[in-house]
Amino acid sequence: MYTLGISCFYHDAAAALLKDGQIIAAAEEERFTRKKHDSSFPEHSINYCLNEANIKLTDIHSIVFYDKPILKFDRLLETYFTSAPSGLPSFLRAIPLWIKEKIYFKKLLKDGLKKFTTGKHPPLFFSEHHLSHAASAFFPSPYESAAILCIDGVGEWASTSAWVGHRNDIKPLFEIQYPHSLGLLYSTFTGFLGFKVNSGEYKMMGLAPYGKPIFKDLILKEVIAIFEDGSFQLNLKYFNFTSETGMYTEDFVELFNNPPRRSNDPITQFHKDLAASIQAVTEEVVIHLARAVKKMTNQKNLVMAGGVALNCVANGALIKSGLFDKIWVQPASGDSGGALGCALAYYHYHLKHERVVLENAQQGSLLGPAFTSLEIKRMLNKYNFKFTEFQTSMELDEVLVRDHLTKDKVVGFFQGRMEFGPRALGCRSIIGDARSPDMQSVMNLKIKQRESFRPFAPIVLKEDVEEYFDWKKSDESPYMLFTTQTKTKNLPAITHVDGSARLQVVDRNIHTRLHELLIAFKKATGCSVLINTSFNVRGEPVVCTPLEALKCFMTTDMDTLILENVLIVKTNQPQSVLDTKWESAYAED
Repeated sequence: MYTLGISCFYHDAAAALLKDGQIIAAAEEERFTRKKHDSSFPEHSINYCLNEANIKLTDIHSIVFYDKPILKFDRLLETYFTSAPSGLPSFLRAIPLWIKEKIYFKKLLKDGLKKFTTGKHPPLFFSEHHLSHAASAFFPSPYESAAILCIDGVGEWASTSAWVGHRNDIKPLFEIQYPHSLGLLYSTFTGFLGFKVNSGEYKMMGLAPYGKPIFKDLILKEVIAIFEDGSFQLNLKYFNFTSETGMYTEDFVELFNNPPRRSNDPITQFHKDLAASIQAVTEEVVIHLARAVKKMTNQKNLVMAGGVALNCVANGALIKSGLFDKIWVQPASGDSGGALGCALAYYHYHLKHERVVLENAQQGSLLGPAFTSLEIKRMLNKYNFKFTEFQTSMELDEVLVRDHLTKDKVVGFFQGRMEFGPRALGCRSIIGDARSPDMQSVMNLKIKQRESFRPFAPIVLKEDVEEYFDWKKSDESPYMLFTTQTKTKNLPAITHVDGSARLQVVDRNIHTRLHELLIAFKKATGCSVLINTSFNVRGEPVVCTPLEALKCFMTTDMDTLILENVLIVKTNQPQSVLDTKWESAYAED
């Protein structure tokens, strides 16, 4: 039995396919269209899922959409009515689009599905937004029972929800509704600090350690109230979520006695301190919610999803709190993960099919397309590249470590199936020596072309993690969703200004190929830590195909490219290749 989940038309469109409840394939549309956070109907993602399973759309039992547009429209109308007349210009622009695209939603989806079949398509079902998040967090987790916490901007009405899951069932406990939203609070500060809402939140998180949380008490006194039962409430005098110019009001600007920063303005100490303050408030609210859920459920395990669950600093604080024995976060916690969640919710929650609890049901989140060595060599020959092919990954790793990684070379590492979710986990990664004092600045300025304050993440062997980081082997972190403190000063490339690092613990059973590379690096250097960042430049989605990897390689100062078992060295290329005007992947983000 095949189940197809879809998310689209808001942001981060995606498709996910299940076979008898097991995840077969999942991918975001942006990876195929090359438009970051693409929200369009996920035609390419669906096509990939069908090809991966070698089936047609008519072979699918059911298609599930990740939220309920009519409920969302209800919330939109009520919001505009309560904010009248100030929200009128935004209302007049939004309503025709909603009537055309959202009310006739079923027709839009059916029109998209017609591209895959001339006959009747499988039945179409709709999940609720936070149910999709909850299902994406619980059903792929390695736990038979767990508390579930979902925190985002807003779904239909819910902005925060708590659930409890057992085997193939999940039960709601409570929800906090729009406009009271931790995600929208964080995004308001993101916009005020000059970063792009819905994509720049991670920049503010990276900026926070450069400041001091001197405004935390002011925010807790004036902007958000936290209650004993775990709930919270925003002071709405400081917010206008229907505004055309920003999500904050003049009262918000006056409260902090500073004008909003424009995207190209210098970053001052005020901006750093404000980022640190809202980050500290976010961590406190998350821990407060988790404490309430723990009290209600008495569960040992916690699972999380929703955009706020990508705040790895808050997740790290949650681990440190010791409230739960184990925490598992859905690696595609945003709307793209809703495509996976709604399919799982339909299969387990709605149809009541039994759930098989697996240690790695998410399959390392390596759920996207892969490419053969034959395809790669044909492409390289077409463009006249010189390359070396190795018969085994062990032979490749020996050369890669000896002649490249230990010589401070920046390496594009393209292996196996593409990751599902925003994090590169060793299959579409750029890697380097974490011990190098220059690697962070080289990657930021010459490769990623991004702000210098943004940190890079370490990958470390699970068996060695306690040697380098304040982290227990028993605490899983395969998806780079938790921060912790480093124990050594010998890893400058991955250590943030506050001594923290966003950790990917590499388990032999989850990310096997990456584990092999780290073993080879340890054998040569005695160190089992490398720097890992996503294979893309600023403003571009992570690369999907070998050709996109090649373009990124040729339009940056990357030294070496690995495509499966093929090694390409830039300085070895003929002049004709170097003279080619390769298409630049760079875009503003």
